Amino acid sequence: MQKNKKYSKVVAVIGLGYVGLPLAIRTVEKGYKVFGFDLDKKKIQAIQKGQSPFKEEFIEKRKSLLSKINASSDPTVLQKADIVIVCVPTPVDEKFYPIFKPLISAVELIIKNKKAGQLIVIESTINPGVCEEVLMPLFQKAKLIEGKDYFLAHCPERINPGKDAISHGYNVSNIARVIGASSKKGLLWAKNFYQSIIDAPIKAMGSIKEAEACKVVENSFRDINIAFVNELAKSFAKMDIDVKNVIEGAATKPFAFMAHYPSRGVGGHCIPVDPYYLIERAKQNGFDHKFLRSAREINNSMPAYTVELMHDLLNELKLPIKSTAVGVMGLSYKANVDDLRESPAVKIIEELENKGARVIRFDPFIPSMSDAKNLEDFLKKSTAIIFVTNHKVFSAIKPQTFKKFGIRAIVDGVNSLDKEKIKKLGIKYRGIGRR
Repeated sequence: MQKNKKYSKVVAVIGLGYVGLPLAIRTVEKGYKVFGFDLDKKKIQAIQKGQSPFKEEFIEKRKSLLSKINASSDPTVLQKADIVIVCVPTPVDEKFYPIFKPLISAVELIIKNKKAGQLIVIESTINPGVCEEVLMPLFQKAKLIEGKDYFLAHCPERINPGKDAISHGYNVSNIARVIGASSKKGLLWAKNFYQSIIDAPIKAMGSIKEAEACKVVENSFRDINIAFVNELAKSFAKMDIDVKNVIEGAATKPFAFMAHYPSRGVGGHCIPVDPYYLIERAKQNGFDHKFLRSAREINNSMPAYTVELMHDLLNELKLPIKSTAVGVMGLSYKANVDDLRESPAVKIIEELENKGARVIRFDPFIPSMSDAKNLEDFLKKSTAIIFVTNHKVFSAIKPQTFKKFGIRAIVDGVNSLDKEKIKKLGIKYRGIGRR
Protein backbone atom coordinates (compact mmCIF):
# COMPACT_ATOMS: atom_id res chain seq x y z
CA MET A 1 0.00 0.00 0.00
CA GLN A 2 1.36 3.38 -0.99
CA LYS A 3 -0.11 6.41 0.72
CA ASN A 4 -1.52 9.11 -1.59
CA LYS A 5 -0.46 7.34 -4.81
CA LYS A 6 -3.99 7.77 -6.06
CA TYR A 7 -3.25 7.69 -9.77
CA SER A 8 -1.69 4.22 -9.44
CA LYS A 9 -4.86 2.91 -7.83
CA VAL A 10 -7.86 1.32 -9.47
CA VAL A 11 -11.26 1.24 -7.78
CA ALA A 12 -14.29 -0.96 -8.46
CA VAL A 13 -17.77 -0.10 -7.19
CA ILE A 14 -20.32 -2.90 -6.89
CA GLY A 15 -23.88 -1.59 -7.14
CA LEU A 16 -24.48 1.54 -9.24
CA GLY A 17 -27.59 2.82 -7.49
CA TYR A 18 -28.28 5.91 -5.41
CA VAL A 19 -25.20 5.21 -3.28
CA GLY A 20 -22.74 3.56 -5.65
CA LEU A 21 -23.12 5.74 -8.75
CA PRO A 22 -22.49 9.12 -7.05
CA LEU A 23 -19.53 7.52 -5.25
CA ALA A 24 -18.14 6.19 -8.52
CA ILE A 25 -18.50 9.62 -10.11
CA ARG A 26 -16.77 11.30 -7.19
CA THR A 27 -13.91 8.78 -7.33
CA VAL A 28 -13.47 9.44 -11.07
CA GLU A 29 -13.60 13.16 -10.33
CA LYS A 30 -10.65 12.78 -7.96
CA GLY A 31 -8.48 11.07 -10.54
CA TYR A 32 -8.96 7.35 -9.98
CA LYS A 33 -9.61 4.78 -12.66
CA VAL A 34 -13.02 3.35 -11.78
CA PHE A 35 -14.84 0.18 -12.78
CA GLY A 36 -18.54 -0.02 -12.00
CA PHE A 37 -20.31 -3.35 -11.69
CA ASP A 38 -24.05 -3.91 -11.65
CA LEU A 39 -26.30 -6.82 -12.65
CA ASP A 40 -28.83 -4.45 -14.25
CA LYS A 41 -27.76 -4.37 -17.90
CA LYS A 42 -30.10 -1.48 -18.76
CA LYS A 43 -28.45 0.59 -16.05
CA ILE A 44 -25.01 -0.30 -17.41
CA GLN A 45 -26.02 0.63 -20.96
CA ALA A 46 -27.33 4.01 -19.79
CA ILE A 47 -24.11 4.81 -17.94
CA GLN A 48 -22.00 3.74 -20.92
CA LYS A 49 -23.96 6.25 -23.02
CA GLY A 50 -23.32 8.98 -20.45
CA GLN A 51 -26.88 8.90 -19.15
CA SER A 52 -27.98 8.58 -15.54
CA PRO A 53 -30.39 5.68 -14.88
CA PHE A 54 -32.21 7.81 -12.32
CA LYS A 55 -32.71 11.47 -11.47
CA GLU A 56 -30.25 12.88 -8.95
CA GLU A 57 -28.95 16.45 -8.80
CA PHE A 58 -25.36 15.49 -7.89
CA ILE A 59 -25.18 13.23 -10.96
CA GLU A 60 -26.90 15.69 -13.29
CA LYS A 61 -24.21 18.28 -12.56
CA ARG A 62 -21.48 15.74 -13.41
CA LYS A 63 -23.03 13.85 -16.33
CA SER A 64 -19.86 14.32 -18.38
CA LEU A 65 -18.08 11.98 -15.94
CA LEU A 66 -20.50 9.09 -16.39
CA SER A 67 -18.82 7.84 -19.56
CA LYS A 68 -15.48 7.77 -17.71
CA ILE A 69 -16.79 5.01 -15.45
CA ASN A 70 -15.92 1.61 -16.92
CA ALA A 71 -19.42 0.25 -16.30
CA SER A 72 -19.94 -3.47 -16.81
CA SER A 73 -22.04 -6.51 -15.87
CA ASP A 74 -18.94 -8.70 -16.17
CA PRO A 75 -17.65 -9.54 -12.66
CA THR A 76 -14.13 -10.18 -13.97
CA VAL A 77 -13.57 -6.41 -13.93
CA LEU A 78 -13.20 -6.79 -10.15
CA GLN A 79 -9.87 -8.52 -10.76
CA LYS A 80 -8.43 -5.20 -11.98
CA ALA A 81 -9.19 -3.26 -8.81
CA ASP A 82 -6.97 -2.51 -5.84
CA ILE A 83 -9.99 -1.27 -3.90
CA VAL A 84 -13.50 -2.76 -4.17
CA ILE A 85 -16.41 -0.85 -2.65
CA VAL A 86 -19.70 -2.67 -2.06
CA CYS A 87 -22.84 -0.52 -2.34
CA VAL A 88 -25.63 -3.07 -2.68
CA PRO A 89 -29.02 -2.79 -0.94
CA THR A 90 -29.70 -4.43 2.42
CA PRO A 91 -33.50 -4.39 2.78
CA VAL A 92 -35.76 -6.11 5.30
CA ASP A 93 -38.37 -8.80 4.66
CA GLU A 94 -42.09 -8.63 5.53
CA LYS A 95 -41.24 -9.46 9.15
CA PHE A 96 -38.52 -6.77 9.18
CA TYR A 97 -35.61 -9.22 9.29
CA PRO A 98 -32.49 -7.94 7.46
CA ILE A 99 -31.91 -9.55 4.07
CA PHE A 100 -28.19 -10.07 3.46
CA LYS A 101 -28.46 -12.05 0.22
CA PRO A 102 -27.37 -9.16 -2.08
CA LEU A 103 -24.41 -8.42 0.19
CA ILE A 104 -23.35 -12.06 0.45
CA SER A 105 -23.65 -12.45 -3.34
CA ALA A 106 -21.44 -9.39 -3.86
CA VAL A 107 -18.74 -10.73 -1.53
CA GLU A 108 -18.88 -14.13 -3.21
CA LEU A 109 -18.28 -12.40 -6.56
CA ILE A 110 -15.28 -10.60 -5.08
CA ILE A 111 -13.83 -13.89 -3.82
CA LYS A 112 -14.34 -15.57 -7.21
CA ASN A 113 -12.67 -12.63 -8.96
CA LYS A 114 -10.11 -11.75 -6.32
CA LYS A 115 -6.92 -9.81 -6.72
CA ALA A 116 -4.27 -10.49 -4.11
CA GLY A 117 -4.18 -7.89 -1.34
CA GLN A 118 -7.39 -6.03 -2.26
CA LEU A 119 -8.99 -3.57 0.11
CA ILE A 120 -12.70 -4.40 0.33
CA VAL A 121 -14.92 -1.68 1.76
CA ILE A 122 -18.55 -2.37 2.66
CA GLU A 123 -20.69 0.77 2.35
CA SER A 124 -24.03 -1.07 2.50
CA THR A 125 -25.90 -0.44 5.75
CA ILE A 126 -25.56 -3.40 8.12
CA ASN A 127 -26.12 -4.11 11.78
CA PRO A 128 -23.22 -4.56 14.21
CA GLY A 129 -21.49 -7.89 13.74
CA VAL A 130 -22.24 -8.57 10.07
CA CYS A 131 -18.70 -8.06 8.79
CA GLU A 132 -17.21 -10.40 11.38
CA GLU A 133 -20.00 -12.97 11.60
CA VAL A 134 -21.44 -13.09 8.07
CA LEU A 135 -18.79 -11.82 5.63
CA MET A 136 -15.45 -12.89 7.10
CA PRO A 137 -16.50 -16.58 7.25
CA LEU A 138 -17.00 -16.40 3.45
CA PHE A 139 -13.35 -15.41 3.05
CA GLN A 140 -12.25 -18.00 5.60
CA LYS A 141 -14.11 -20.69 3.67
CA ALA A 142 -12.07 -19.68 0.61
CA LYS A 143 -8.91 -19.93 2.79
CA LEU A 144 -8.20 -16.21 2.49
CA ILE A 145 -6.51 -14.49 5.42
CA GLU A 146 -7.56 -10.97 6.44
CA GLY A 147 -4.57 -8.65 6.65
CA LYS A 148 -2.65 -10.71 4.08
CA ASP A 149 -4.83 -11.89 1.18
CA TYR A 150 -7.38 -9.11 1.62
CA PHE A 151 -8.26 -6.20 3.89
CA LEU A 152 -11.83 -5.66 5.10
CA ALA A 153 -13.26 -2.28 6.11
CA HIS A 154 -16.68 -0.76 6.68
CA CYS A 155 -17.51 2.84 5.79
CA PRO A 156 -21.31 3.24 6.12
CA GLU A 157 -22.71 5.29 3.27
CA ARG A 158 -23.88 8.82 3.84
CA ILE A 159 -25.67 10.44 0.95
CA ASN A 160 -28.27 13.14 0.46
CA PRO A 161 -30.47 12.46 -2.58
CA GLY A 162 -32.03 15.71 -3.75
CA LYS A 163 -31.96 18.47 -1.16
CA ASP A 164 -33.86 19.19 2.02
CA ALA A 165 -33.86 21.77 4.79
CA ILE A 166 -31.92 19.55 7.18
CA SER A 167 -29.02 18.59 4.93
CA HIS A 168 -28.97 21.35 2.31
CA GLY A 169 -25.67 21.60 0.49
CA TYR A 170 -24.32 18.19 1.51
CA ASN A 171 -23.58 15.35 -0.88
CA VAL A 172 -21.22 12.40 -1.23
CA SER A 173 -18.26 14.76 -1.73
CA ASN A 174 -18.48 16.68 1.54
CA ILE A 175 -20.22 14.61 4.23
CA ALA A 176 -17.92 13.43 7.02
CA ARG A 177 -17.46 9.65 7.21
CA VAL A 178 -16.54 7.01 9.77
CA ILE A 179 -14.42 3.94 9.05
CA GLY A 180 -13.72 0.70 10.88
CA ALA A 181 -11.53 -2.17 9.73
CA SER A 182 -10.38 -5.62 10.74
CA SER A 183 -6.70 -4.68 10.76
CA LYS A 184 -4.60 -1.56 11.38
CA LYS A 185 -3.17 -1.66 7.87
CA GLY A 186 -6.64 -1.95 6.33
CA LEU A 187 -7.90 0.93 8.49
CA LEU A 188 -5.03 3.20 7.42
CA TRP A 189 -5.47 2.32 3.74
CA ALA A 190 -9.23 2.90 3.86
CA LYS A 191 -8.83 6.18 5.73
CA ASN A 192 -6.22 7.45 3.25
CA PHE A 193 -8.47 6.55 0.33
CA TYR A 194 -11.56 8.32 1.69
CA GLN A 195 -9.49 11.35 2.67
CA SER A 196 -8.40 11.57 -0.98
CA ILE A 197 -11.97 11.70 -2.35
CA ILE A 198 -14.00 13.45 0.37
CA ASP A 199 -13.66 17.06 1.47
CA ALA A 200 -14.66 16.41 5.08
CA PRO A 201 -13.22 14.73 8.19
CA ILE A 202 -12.80 10.94 8.20
CA LYS A 203 -13.05 9.42 11.67
CA ALA A 204 -11.38 6.08 12.36
CA MET A 205 -13.45 3.95 14.74
CA GLY A 206 -12.08 1.57 17.36
CA SER A 207 -13.44 -1.50 15.57
CA ILE A 208 -15.36 -2.53 12.48
CA LYS A 209 -18.35 -3.27 14.71
CA GLU A 210 -18.36 0.32 15.99
CA ALA A 211 -18.48 1.60 12.40
CA GLU A 212 -21.42 -0.72 11.70
CA ALA A 213 -23.23 0.66 14.75
CA CYS A 214 -22.81 4.31 13.72
CA LYS A 215 -25.19 4.19 10.76
CA VAL A 216 -28.03 2.41 12.55
CA VAL A 217 -27.69 4.83 15.49
CA GLU A 218 -27.81 7.87 13.18
CA ASN A 219 -30.99 6.76 11.48
CA SER A 220 -32.63 5.39 14.61
CA PHE A 221 -32.08 8.82 16.17
CA ARG A 222 -33.94 10.42 13.26
CA ASP A 223 -36.71 7.83 13.40
CA ILE A 224 -37.28 8.30 17.13
CA ASN A 225 -37.42 12.09 16.90
CA ILE A 226 -39.77 11.99 13.92
CA ALA A 227 -41.99 9.53 15.80
CA PHE A 228 -42.08 11.93 18.75
CA VAL A 229 -43.33 14.86 16.66
CA ASN A 230 -45.73 12.60 14.74
CA GLU A 231 -47.27 11.57 18.05
CA LEU A 232 -47.39 15.23 19.09
CA ALA A 233 -49.18 16.03 15.82
CA LYS A 234 -51.92 13.52 16.59
CA SER A 235 -52.24 14.82 20.15
CA PHE A 236 -52.18 18.53 19.31
CA ALA A 237 -54.75 18.09 16.53
CA LYS A 238 -57.25 17.11 19.22
CA MET A 239 -56.33 20.20 21.27
CA ASP A 240 -56.52 22.58 18.29
CA ILE A 241 -52.82 23.43 18.60
CA ASP A 242 -50.70 23.97 15.48
CA VAL A 243 -47.77 21.62 16.00
CA LYS A 244 -45.63 23.31 13.35
CA ASN A 245 -45.86 26.65 15.15
CA VAL A 246 -45.03 24.96 18.46
CA ILE A 247 -41.93 23.27 17.02
CA GLU A 248 -40.75 26.52 15.47
CA GLY A 249 -41.29 28.22 18.85
CA ALA A 250 -39.35 25.54 20.71
CA ALA A 251 -36.54 25.80 18.15
CA THR A 252 -35.85 29.40 19.26
CA LYS A 253 -34.03 27.87 22.22
CA PRO A 254 -30.37 27.96 21.11
CA PHE A 255 -29.37 24.71 22.78
CA ALA A 256 -30.74 21.26 23.79
CA PHE A 257 -33.45 21.18 21.11
CA MET A 258 -33.28 19.93 17.53
CA ALA A 259 -36.30 20.63 15.35
CA HIS A 260 -37.94 17.66 13.64
CA TYR A 261 -41.25 17.93 11.82
CA PRO A 262 -44.23 15.58 11.47
CA SER A 263 -45.37 14.24 8.13
CA ARG A 264 -47.38 11.60 6.30
CA GLY A 265 -44.79 8.96 7.17
CA VAL A 266 -41.12 8.10 6.84
CA GLY A 267 -39.60 6.84 3.61
CA GLY A 268 -36.30 6.10 1.95
CA HIS A 269 -33.65 3.44 2.10
CA CYS A 270 -32.42 4.21 5.64
CA ILE A 271 -34.68 5.70 8.30
CA PRO A 272 -37.63 3.26 8.05
CA VAL A 273 -35.29 0.27 7.65
CA ASP A 274 -32.16 0.68 9.76
CA PRO A 275 -33.86 0.63 13.19
CA TYR A 276 -35.01 -2.92 12.44
CA TYR A 277 -31.38 -3.97 12.02
CA LEU A 278 -30.69 -2.83 15.58
CA ILE A 279 -33.95 -4.25 16.93
CA GLU A 280 -33.29 -7.70 15.48
CA ARG A 281 -29.59 -7.74 16.39
CA ALA A 282 -30.36 -6.79 19.99
CA LYS A 283 -33.07 -9.47 20.15
CA GLN A 284 -30.45 -12.08 19.23
CA ASN A 285 -28.45 -10.89 22.24
CA GLY A 286 -31.37 -10.97 24.64
CA PHE A 287 -32.34 -7.29 24.60
CA ASP A 288 -35.66 -5.74 23.56
CA HIS A 289 -35.51 -2.23 22.05
CA LYS A 290 -39.00 -1.15 23.17
CA PHE A 291 -38.34 2.50 22.39
CA LEU A 292 -37.26 1.74 18.82
CA ARG A 293 -40.21 -0.58 18.25
CA SER A 294 -42.65 2.07 19.46
CA ALA A 295 -41.10 4.67 17.16
CA ARG A 296 -41.46 2.32 14.20
CA GLU A 297 -45.10 1.65 15.06
CA ILE A 298 -45.90 5.36 15.27
CA ASN A 299 -44.18 6.24 11.99
CA ASN A 300 -45.71 3.25 10.22
CA SER A 301 -49.16 4.48 11.30
CA MET A 302 -48.86 7.87 9.59
CA PRO A 303 -49.99 6.96 6.04
CA ALA A 304 -53.25 5.54 7.42
CA TYR A 305 -53.65 8.59 9.68
CA THR A 306 -53.16 10.85 6.65
CA VAL A 307 -55.94 9.06 4.76
CA GLU A 308 -58.22 9.35 7.81
CA LEU A 309 -57.70 13.12 7.70
CA MET A 310 -58.89 13.10 4.11
CA HIS A 311 -61.85 10.93 5.06
CA ASP A 312 -62.80 13.48 7.73
CA LEU A 313 -62.61 16.40 5.29
CA LEU A 314 -64.77 14.61 2.74
CA ASN A 315 -67.31 13.84 5.48
CA GLU A 316 -67.44 17.57 6.27
CA LEU A 317 -68.18 18.18 2.59
CA LYS A 318 -70.80 15.40 2.68
CA LEU A 319 -68.82 13.52 0.03
CA PRO A 320 -68.22 9.78 0.28
CA ILE A 321 -64.61 8.70 0.01
CA LYS A 322 -65.82 5.82 -2.13
CA SER A 323 -65.59 6.80 -5.83
CA THR A 324 -64.33 10.31 -5.04
CA ALA A 325 -61.30 11.32 -7.13
CA VAL A 326 -58.49 11.78 -4.60
CA GLY A 327 -55.23 12.98 -6.10
CA VAL A 328 -51.97 11.77 -4.60
CA MET A 329 -49.54 14.61 -5.25
CA GLY A 330 -46.05 13.13 -5.32
CA LEU A 331 -44.98 9.49 -5.20
CA SER A 332 -41.28 9.55 -4.29
CA TYR A 333 -40.26 9.43 -0.65
CA LYS A 334 -38.61 12.89 -0.71
CA ALA A 335 -38.52 16.01 -2.83
CA ASN A 336 -36.88 16.25 -6.24
CA VAL A 337 -35.86 12.60 -6.66
CA ASP A 338 -37.52 9.63 -8.39
CA ASP A 339 -36.85 7.22 -5.51
CA LEU A 340 -39.85 5.13 -4.44
CA ARG A 341 -38.11 3.05 -1.77
CA GLU A 342 -40.35 2.74 1.30
CA SER A 343 -42.31 5.78 0.13
CA PRO A 344 -45.36 6.62 2.28
CA ALA A 345 -47.22 7.31 -0.98
CA VAL A 346 -47.42 3.57 -1.65
CA LYS A 347 -49.23 2.92 1.64
CA ILE A 348 -51.41 6.02 1.24
CA ILE A 349 -52.56 4.76 -2.15
CA GLU A 350 -53.30 1.31 -0.69
CA GLU A 351 -55.37 2.88 2.10
CA LEU A 352 -57.32 5.04 -0.33
CA GLU A 353 -58.02 2.11 -2.63
CA ASN A 354 -59.14 -0.03 0.31
CA LYS A 355 -61.68 2.68 1.09
CA GLY A 356 -62.89 2.70 -2.51
CA ALA A 357 -61.50 6.09 -3.52
CA ARG A 358 -60.69 6.73 -7.18
CA VAL A 359 -56.97 7.46 -6.88
CA ILE A 360 -55.21 9.85 -9.27
CA ARG A 361 -51.41 9.49 -9.03
CA PHE A 362 -49.02 12.18 -10.19
CA ASP A 363 -45.29 12.74 -9.88
CA PRO A 364 -43.30 14.57 -12.57
CA PHE A 365 -40.22 12.57 -11.53
CA ILE A 366 -42.02 9.24 -12.04
CA PRO A 367 -44.19 9.70 -15.17
CA SER A 368 -44.51 5.95 -15.72
CA MET A 369 -46.61 5.66 -12.56
CA SER A 370 -48.64 8.82 -13.04
CA ASP A 371 -52.30 8.95 -14.05
CA ALA A 372 -52.01 12.47 -15.43
CA LYS A 373 -49.96 13.97 -18.27
CA ASN A 374 -48.99 17.06 -16.29
CA LEU A 375 -49.89 19.10 -13.24
CA GLU A 376 -52.85 20.82 -14.91
CA ASP A 377 -54.27 17.48 -16.03
CA PHE A 378 -53.81 16.13 -12.49
CA LEU A 379 -55.69 19.03 -10.92
CA LYS A 380 -58.51 18.74 -13.46
CA LYS A 381 -59.01 15.07 -12.62
CA SER A 382 -58.90 15.48 -8.81
CA THR A 383 -61.66 16.53 -6.42
CA ALA A 384 -59.45 16.41 -3.35
CA ILE A 385 -55.68 16.19 -2.91
CA ILE A 386 -53.22 14.60 -0.52
CA PHE A 387 -49.95 16.52 -0.81
CA VAL A 388 -47.35 13.76 -0.28
CA THR A 389 -44.03 15.01 -1.71
CA ASN A 390 -42.94 18.64 -1.72
CA HIS A 391 -41.20 18.76 -5.10
CA LYS A 392 -40.17 22.29 -6.05
CA VAL A 393 -42.75 22.37 -8.81
CA PHE A 394 -45.48 21.55 -6.28
CA SER A 395 -44.33 23.96 -3.58
CA ALA A 396 -44.44 26.80 -6.12
CA ILE A 397 -48.18 26.35 -6.73
CA LYS A 398 -50.26 29.29 -5.57
CA PRO A 399 -53.38 28.53 -3.50
CA GLN A 400 -55.54 30.24 -6.14
CA THR A 401 -54.53 27.50 -8.59
CA PHE A 402 -56.18 24.85 -6.42
CA LYS A 403 -59.32 26.98 -6.33
CA LYS A 404 -59.23 27.53 -10.10
CA PHE A 405 -59.35 23.78 -10.75
CA GLY A 406 -62.10 23.14 -8.24
CA ILE A 407 -60.11 21.34 -5.57
CA ARG A 408 -62.40 21.05 -2.56
CA ALA A 409 -60.17 19.51 0.10
CA ILE A 410 -56.42 19.28 0.74
CA VAL A 411 -54.51 17.17 3.23
CA ASP A 412 -51.03 18.62 3.48
CA GLY A 413 -48.90 15.59 4.30
CA VAL A 414 -45.68 17.59 4.55
CA ASN A 415 -47.05 20.80 6.12
CA SER A 416 -45.56 22.99 3.40
CA LEU A 417 -48.64 24.79 2.03
CA ASP A 418 -50.01 28.15 3.17
CA LYS A 419 -52.94 26.88 5.22
CA GLU A 420 -54.46 30.31 5.93
CA LYS A 421 -54.63 31.32 2.26
CA ILE A 422 -56.07 27.93 1.32
CA LYS A 423 -58.75 28.12 4.02
CA LYS A 424 -59.67 31.69 3.03
CA LEU A 425 -60.42 30.40 -0.45
CA GLY A 426 -63.02 28.07 1.03
CA ILE A 427 -60.96 24.91 0.50
CA LYS A 428 -61.08 22.40 3.34
CA TYR A 429 -57.58 21.93 4.80
CA ARG A 430 -55.81 19.62 7.20
CA GLY A 431 -52.10 19.32 7.86
CA ILE A 432 -50.30 16.78 9.99
CA GLY A 433 -50.94 18.37 13.39
CA ARG A 434 -52.42 21.48 11.74
CA ARG A 435 -56.09 22.36 11.47
